[in-house]
Amino acid sequence: MKFIEYLKEAGWADGGRVIACTQPRRLAVQSVASRVAEEMGVKLGEEVGYTIRFEDVTNTGVTMIKFLTDGVLLREMMNDPLLTKYSVIMIDEAHERSISTDILLGLLKKIQRRRPELRLIISSATIQAKSMSAFFQTSKRRRRPEGEELGPNMEPAVLSVEGRGFNVQIHYVEEPVPDYLRAAVSTVLLIHEKEPMGDILVFLTGQDDIDAAVQLITEEDQNRGRKSSGLMVLPLYSGLPRSEQELVFTPTPRGKRKVVISTNIAETSITLEGVVYVVDSGFSKQRFYNPITDIENLVVAPISKASARQRTGRAGRVRPGKCYRLYTEEYFAKEMSAEGIPEIQRSNLVPCVIQLKALGIDNILGFDWPASPSSEAMVRALEVLYSLGVLDDDAKLTSPTGFQIAEIPLDPMISK
Repeated sequence: MKFIEYLKEAGWADGGRVIACTQPRRLAVQSVASRVAEEMGVKLGEEVGYTIRFEDVTNTGVTMIKFLTDGVLLREMMNDPLLTKYSVIMIDEAHERSISTDILLGLLKKIQRRRPELRLIISSATIQAKSMSAFFQTSKRRRRPEGEELGPNMEPAVLSVEGRGFNVQIHYVEEPVPDYLRAAVSTVLLIHEKEPMGDILVFLTGQDDIDAAVQLITEEDQNRGRKSSGLMVLPLYSGLPRSEQELVFTPTPRGKRKVVISTNIAETSITLEGVVYVVDSGFSKQRFYNPITDIENLVVAPISKASARQRTGRAGRVRPGKCYRLYTEEYFAKEMSAEGIPEIQRSNLVPCVIQLKALGIDNILGFDWPASPSSEAMVRALEVLYSLGVLDDDAKLTSPTGFQIAEIPLDPMISK
């Protein structure tokens, strides 16, 4: 995040302006903001602050660098559609392609037509730069009465910054594993027995898997006669209390080995110092919506090659590392998809539609998306909102019901 600090030093936060940086997850917002404040030698909440839902750690008129989730920035647009207080907006980890990220990218493209002085930075370790550059390059330009053109006047610059990590050896299994949870546990214990000291990061799918793995590793380690073997097994997922999440960031005591068992929350943004070994199950939990049955499920699904590379990159930050992939090399090369499916193409679009309507986007079907959503899911969302009385016959928000529901950060089916 040195880049954000360079922007401040270059004067982009002068004159009461603010530099914004979005992250896809709350934990990432808190972690990155704390790290930048520490690097700059300032108190968190003063020159550097953050905002997440139900928590605002900023100081109006003082905060110059602000970290926030994509969703919070979208909520800010309700009161300030052009985001006038921001001089630079950086969308970090854009490859995650959450619904909020895709909506935000489309809206920022519109805002830049009205605010040509606004600078946008799209940052990611894996995203296809050419497609994102093309998305913003197609912005239409408009003219002032005096003839001066407004809007982007050149092709967006694409910068590539090489990482400074150490080499990471990748190990695959020879045959597909029947139980990735058991395989992950066995791999952790084998690393602890055979490999030099260094922390281990394990990627599993969700809280149930993680809690089970924590228990299994602890029990297996004790059964092997190692009551004081030095293993510190810690879970990490979004629903974990803040105090327990912070344990994974504490330095590992001398003679101990930390094992962090996490969801894909640890793939990006957050930095776990001391991780030398990564165990990748090859799976994550993803939402999939069926507009015909109107059912949305959270299912365990294979990750993409982009995610696999992100996970591998978590090792090798402090010294040469190793990544143990619990799938075959042939599967990675021939069957694993290159990129994940954007969330907008596999989710219930009801919350998305009402949010866009509240922001004044009447032509939802004509909205400029980085990736077009399913037409079936879009039609279904409009039907649901009409049946709830949120939209009228012209597909506009009803008053007062529609506007009131749009202000509540909940699914309309619940807030109604």
